[in-house]
Amino acid sequence: MLYQCVKCGAIIKSTELELGIRCPYCRYRVLRKIRPPVVKRVLAR
Repeated sequence: MLYQCVKCGAIIKSTELELGIRCPYCRYRVLRKIRPPVVKRVLAR
């Protein structure tokens, strides 16, 4: 799972995170999950 820091924009793997959720570079506490670039197609009826 990949996360992106909202403040500095660094991309962090979930294995790099310690016990708390914090950016290891700028110590900001707000991270967001990076969604995969797969587009889900739904058939219209």
